[in-house]
Amino acid sequence: MSADQTLLKTPLHALHIELGAKMVPFGGYDMPVQYPSGVMAEHKHTRAAAGLFDVSHMGQVRLIGEGAAAALETIVPVDVIDLGLFKQRYALFTNEAGGILDDLMIARRPDDLFVVVNAGCKVQDIAHMQAKIGDKCQVLPLPEQALLALQGPQAVTALSRLNPEVAKLTFMTGGFFNLDGIDTFLTRSGYTGEDGFEISVHQDQAVELARKLLAQPEVKPIGLGARDSLRLEAGLCLYGHDINTETTPVEASLTWAIQKVRRAGGARAGGYPGAAVVDDQLANGAARKRVGLVSSERMPVREGAKLVNADGAEIGVVTSGTLGPTVGKPVALAYLSKEYSALGTEVFAIVRDKRTPMTVSSTPFTPNGYYRG
Repeated sequence: MSADQTLLKTPLHALHIELGAKMVPFGGYDMPVQYPSGVMAEHKHTRAAAGLFDVSHMGQVRLIGEGAAAALETIVPVDVIDLGLFKQRYALFTNEAGGILDDLMIARRPDDLFVVVNAGCKVQDIAHMQAKIGDKCQVLPLPEQALLALQGPQAVTALSRLNPEVAKLTFMTGGFFNLDGIDTFLTRSGYTGEDGFEISVHQDQAVELARKLLAQPEVKPIGLGARDSLRLEAGLCLYGHDINTETTPVEASLTWAIQKVRRAGGARAGGYPGAAVVDDQLANGAARKRVGLVSSERMPVREGAKLVNADGAEIGVVTSGTLGPTVGKPVALAYLSKEYSALGTEVFAIVRDKRTPMTVSSTPFTPNGYYRG
């Protein structure tokens, strides 16, 4: 069996080829890593104007039924019940040890909860929801839906030409919008640190919508290479790299995602897998913590690089790293022992047997451009 027979294709696959994309396997799909202009140009274009990403490999799911929100709260540590209509929230599936099975997005719609999970985890995530809450609500996968992300400061300008009403949305809100004759559900959100939109559209109309967007002067197609460097500069976690089953939300510095109502003493505290572990760490801290790192040297520091202190003792590991195109210096996400995790602490990454000094830094590494109204 040849490689491309084993890889799934998104509804936009032929369009990527037409646009000259270099294709690579990702999350079980044949996906565009870059187009002819290259990762650096695509990254800078998204920060300056608007980039169109195919994220149809992600899993889209409807949770249907009166008890869907309460059911979902039994497997995530976040507040779903109080989520307002057409509001969106970041969430995490946890295991009994408090480890992260995946991160996901939840949006409340009039007739369901709309959930988006990562490509590489979607089969397990859907099975997990069906097993854990399938008796309390209907878990309905949406394989017929494509997903497009339009990201960048001019995304709203471009998308408003197809429907001016989208400009009224604020960050992490959404709605049903007809875009120049194409029915969609979209949210004002994304994975680049910029303003933008994620657009769920039926696979039969995905190419038509992509072409309408690419026809706008601000918009260029962007591959997974720039998607990764953009999200890293924004300090956002990539599942399987910066977070996994061995990391808890507290270690991962994702405590902002756990609302007060779900914490010890809150009205709906606990009740999700690993709650005791997470509550203990919320109260007492964790032994290690995810941090941002910045280097003043030019040597990029990659995933897997060991981190040491001045005495050469190992104190952590890099989970994502790149030369930040916007920041102009190497940036990384890493786990460090608690005593080295304070802002401004100097540590050393081992790159080709040499020490590269790095400083613990706040994230995002470049300011967010989210539109909050």
